Amino acid sequence: MDDAYVVGDPDGLSPLQAEIRDAVARELHAQFALRADRLDLADLPEVAHQITLRVDGVLTARRSGRAGQTPA
Repeated sequence: MDDAYVVGDPDGLSPLQAEIRDAVARELHAQFALRADRLDLADLPEVAHQITLRVDGVLTARRSGRAGQTPA
């Protein structure tokens, strides 16, 4: 990963890929905050489930024409 990606350049991602990346990052940030910056192996199924819900929110919003308005 180059520095351009780290500072926000989408690095050639499609708008959908960028939205999914952002949704995953938001959920991971929320999960780390919820769990005091620590994820145990036992937490991974729940974290994966929450990430799946975020991605589903992105896809549902795009289908209904509300792109960029994913739930928090």
